[in-house]
Amino acid sequence: MKKLLSTLLALCLLLTSLGMVTASAEDVVAYDGSEVTITFYHTMGSNLTAVLDAYIAEFNAIYPNIHIQYTSVGGYDDVRNQIATEITVGGQPNIAYCYPDHVAMYNLARAVQTLDGYIDSTTVIARADGTTEIMGLTEEQKADFIAGYYNEGRQFGDGLMYTLPLSKSTEVLYYNKTFFEANGIAVPTTWDELEAVCAQIKAIDGDSIPLGYDSEANWFITMCEQLQSPYTIAEDPYFLFDNETNRDFVRRFHSWYHAGYLTTQSLYGAYTSGLFTSTGVTKSYMSIGSSAGATYQRPAKSADGTYPFEVGITVIPQADPNNRKVISQGPSLCIFKKSNPQEVAASWLFVKFLTTSVEFQAEFSMASGYVPVLKSVADHPVYAEFLASADGGDYVAALSAKVCLEQQDAYYTSPAFNGSSEAREQAGNIITICLPAQDIESALDDAFSEAMDECEFAVW
Repeated sequence: MKKLLSTLLALCLLLTSLGMVTASAEDVVAYDGSEVTITFYHTMGSNLTAVLDAYIAEFNAIYPNIHIQYTSVGGYDDVRNQIATEITVGGQPNIAYCYPDHVAMYNLARAVQTLDGYIDSTTVIARADGTTEIMGLTEEQKADFIAGYYNEGRQFGDGLMYTLPLSKSTEVLYYNKTFFEANGIAVPTTWDELEAVCAQIKAIDGDSIPLGYDSEANWFITMCEQLQSPYTIAEDPYFLFDNETNRDFVRRFHSWYHAGYLTTQSLYGAYTSGLFTSTGVTKSYMSIGSSAGATYQRPAKSADGTYPFEVGITVIPQADPNNRKVISQGPSLCIFKKSNPQEVAASWLFVKFLTTSVEFQAEFSMASGYVPVLKSVADHPVYAEFLASADGGDYVAALSAKVCLEQQDAYYTSPAFNGSSEAREQAGNIITICLPAQDIESALDDAFSEAMDECEFAVW
């Protein structure tokens, strides 16, 4: 797959240089009411497209000549792969779900529209309902975005804005609140405390694996961020993660693994939520996973209609509780260049509508399990009621969202560039290879060396 994508994008660069792929200028052209059809690739299921349909109808009430046609392409990687193919013939959609590394790859073909000019545009647009709006974002709209989510759009090394956030998630620590309270165990806030808690749990239940961590890559990258240790930068030499600080935390996690304290998704062979919700002999009492997957971290109800235990949710452990860092995940939206500038302008208006509508953000977030990207959604009556229902049983999704909103100042994103997705993959491989190794020093040398080689090969 890597070779295929590289070949496709190399071809695309050649076609672009020969003028066979049209890339519109970065100048902003205001929407003039033209009739256009906008294609939108996403990964939504039927529950979310029902919400989307309702808001497309609202959008069409004010812009009836902008026709939105959407396609659910599968998973995020499926969206990326299909667009990578279509870019080579100029057939990419107008709008797509994206992650930063996807955009960095599309940018090899200079296919993504920068948004700065649209964001800052003060041109007044007439709408079909008799009202007007400025083409860009107001200062209030800009300030309403959760900063960590909004700033992800500028993580491409040139200071320009390429995406707007649609819906987000992060990692949280799920814990068996019933077990913790029954045994007088304090919820860990640091990695030192987590190690001590794992030892406590192991002493109480020797058959358990106290902690499951779903994403090896997230764990490695988050530790770099928390420890302020180099990981990557968006310019040469790009890859900085082979350093002693990072080797040290891998050594530490290796000792935890061999003490029976933890497992990961790759090492366990499945999402560790299955271990956390297990009622069998081998189980975990803590799980670090996506905030959007809270309902998967809740055990099935017993025959009497009650849950075997209450789920607690909190921020993941930190290296420094006074400088918290948790990863920002979840889809953003990017707009692709087109030969017809009215398509680009219309795409911008639709993206603006979805990302700045408090009502859409509230409804979409409750339906999806993701958290809204606007601060003001927390004050929306329906969403506020949703948050107020939060508990460790039926309304565990609301509890997860509440934790996410309370840590909004802690979110980080990594630089995005051609090769950043490879760096992420290799970071996860280091954890997967090193944790079960018998000779940790040899494993560290081999894993870090191979990871650096693979990453450097990916930059061309």
